[in-house]
Amino acid sequence: MSDNTTRPILAASAACFRGGKLLLARRANPPQLWTLPGGRVEPGESAADAARRELKEETGVDADILGFAGFREMVMRGANGKVERHYVILSFAARWRAGEARSGPELAEIAWIEPGALTRFETTEGLEEIVAAAKLINEA
Repeated sequence: MSDNTTRPILAASAACFRGGKLLLARRANPPQLWTLPGGRVEPGESAADAARRELKEETGVDADILGFAGFREMVMRGANGKVERHYVILSFAARWRAGEARSGPELAEIAWIEPGALTRFETTEGLEEIVAAAKLINEA
């Protein structure tokens, strides 16, 4: 049986769109890649509610969650190959409702970008597929 340091952590993120543009964030801590705003799901909280809450906490943006866009897993290993952290991230499509995006202590930078420009950024693995699915949900 694994302990809490190696057990997968459930997290949620939001692919938030405003006027056709996607809100993209670069993490302040390693690996400092561009990704979607998000974080841990709290006990008793739905993943969709967590995605909305984390978006608001990290960027100041309030949004409506439109639907589930997919999931990714991120396994971080130390130099010895031992698992240090394992995240299961549920991603949701969202539409901007209010608030002006700003970075905070967890985010080094944020930007509203055209979804097609995503390839110009060093992103977390699988982000393009999540954004494509979220864009379809947003446009429906």
